[in-house]
Amino acid sequence: MPIKIPEALPATQTLSEENIFVMTEKRALSQDIRPLHILILNLMPTKIATETQLIRLLSNTPLQIELDLLKTASHEARHISHDHMEVFYKTFDEVKDLNYDGLVITGAPLEHLEYEQVDYWDELCEIMEWSLTHVYSTLHICWGAFAGLYYHYGIGKVDLDEKLFGVFSHYVTRKSSILFRGFDDTFLVPHSRHIGLDEKAVEDCAQLKILAKSDRAGIYAISTEGGRQVFLTGHSEYDQRTLENEYLRDKQAGKDIHVPENYYPNDDDRLTPSVTWRSSANLFFANWVNYIVYQTTPYDLSTLKKVKEHQHK
Repeated sequence: MPIKIPEALPATQTLSEENIFVMTEKRALSQDIRPLHILILNLMPTKIATETQLIRLLSNTPLQIELDLLKTASHEARHISHDHMEVFYKTFDEVKDLNYDGLVITGAPLEHLEYEQVDYWDELCEIMEWSLTHVYSTLHICWGAFAGLYYHYGIGKVDLDEKLFGVFSHYVTRKSSILFRGFDDTFLVPHSRHIGLDEKAVEDCAQLKILAKSDRAGIYAISTEGGRQVFLTGHSEYDQRTLENEYLRDKQAGKDIHVPENYYPNDDDRLTPSVTWRSSANLFFANWVNYIVYQTTPYDLSTLKKVKEHQHK
């Protein structure tokens, strides 16, 4: 089944060319079913690339999804046209009275800042608090995961000695997790970050369960019981060239950056990088949409109950 997105959204043409089933608003109006309502808070500077990556993964299920894109009003995106943001994105004021089956909070290149120094931190906190009563399941990705763990559970970030940059092997630590149903014993995920988590702090939080981790990259997936809140420290949504684009950007800027690990054949950046994480990324998002969002969300979203009391820092 398709994902419903605006016909003029740049991702529509890209995904149609990839034979991804997307549905325009006009066609969706003729169907008499309730689609899942998913909201994406896109904090990445590469707005269109991130939209396309997430829509590609969310569309890989037999369920119809209706998508809204959310922007922060307290920070104006500088790497995308104003028209694109005005046409396709909503502000929190426009959605705060609505309810959603799922919310995705993306990463952001803000690791060097303390959370309270981020210019839209107060607004993000308001959105995360709102998600407890207006969203069935919230999926936090990379910096969004670190920010969510800090806001909801008081778990701080840990600075790494060097950037964790590349594609790393992971394994499931909680075999009963429906989010990892069908996964192989090991699976690959891209990471691109300067921060990590104190594993003991996560383990000591009774509301949180560690689902998957990596010997090299540390904790990867965390959730509350039942999956109302899910946190991923990596970027399974990344495209084939996303790590390369980040690598070349930093290299050209003269930054101290190494070749992404396990990404280029023989670590030779003159060669085409191999995609080794696509199948596990599709499976994870399909599991989240189907087993967490679709199978357990109430038909009437106005009956949503608040996520169990969290621990503010």
